[in-house]
Amino acid sequence: MQREGAGYGGRAPLRRGRTYGALDLGTNNCRLLIARPGPDGFTIVDAYSRVVRLGEGLLEAGRLSDAAMDRTVAALAACADKLARRDVRLTRNVATEACRRAANGARFVERVYAETGIALDVISAAEEARLAVLGCHMLIAPDGPPALVFDIGGGSSELMLVKAGSCDTGEPEILEWISLPWGVVSLAETEPQWPDADDRAAGYARMLERVAPLLDGFGERLARRGVKDVQLLGTSGTITTLASVEMGLPGYDRRRVDGCAVETAPLLALCRSISARSVAERARMACIGPDRAELIVAGCAILDAILSRWPGGQVRVADRGIREGILRTLMGRDGVWASGR
Repeated sequence: MQREGAGYGGRAPLRRGRTYGALDLGTNNCRLLIARPGPDGFTIVDAYSRVVRLGEGLLEAGRLSDAAMDRTVAALAACADKLARRDVRLTRNVATEACRRAANGARFVERVYAETGIALDVISAAEEARLAVLGCHMLIAPDGPPALVFDIGGGSSELMLVKAGSCDTGEPEILEWISLPWGVVSLAETEPQWPDADDRAAGYARMLERVAPLLDGFGERLARRGVKDVQLLGTSGTITTLASVEMGLPGYDRRRVDGCAVETAPLLALCRSISARSVAERARMACIGPDRAELIVAGCAILDAILSRWPGGQVRVADRGIREGILRTLMGRDGVWASGR
């Protein structure tokens, strides 16, 4: 996957043909990719990402707030403009946990279509898991044990056990999966931003207690399958951000992060170190900054619970996921190239 104008293996990418769009509206972010088929996959011609916090306050109110919907509609209007300017003829626009959970989710979808022309498809957790795996499965080692792919989102987190080697012949085979009702937004809203260090430690422990039992149950399902070892593959902003910090990058660099491997022990230590810091201290950390300072601790707690349940080894990091999965599905159905390629 490359930007427009960059070549693959000495060959120039395709510059003509149908342009495809993939929009992922999550609980925290609104993201868009626009791409054309390339010789070895696809070439990104435009992208957009905006923190909208659509699910802010949803845990308590059960509804999307007016302010959150206004922010999100403005971001989707920008996406609609990009899709029109790039003459995108085939797109899929998905919405996930916030719209699934909110009592006024359907009304919000109607408003989005009326004001922006974007038709949102509120997908199930199962479809969300499938698309996430399809977007990053090429990073799974085909000769290794089954892959445990995890996607830490804003309102929920999905874990998928994927059969290694199943990606070479078609769509990856998901053997087991689970959707946790906790993401960085929903989990963060269970605990205030404590100013006192002792309170922060206690709050982090309570976050772990909310997540860990769910993972234990999923682990028992894997054990019944005889699964002892897994290769870990993480996608989403939490793992890419923490990998950047662990690597000591001065700023986020997708070229360095996507596909990298990070040892689990120092990653666990980093999660716990970040959880002990104040919001102001986290905001000053490179690759976290003010935008992620409030929510990163909840992401750390979810990742901590995952790595504690499946310790040892490394985590492969993917800066790709649902949008890439959508693009591969659209292009595969269009006969551009096989979806499992």
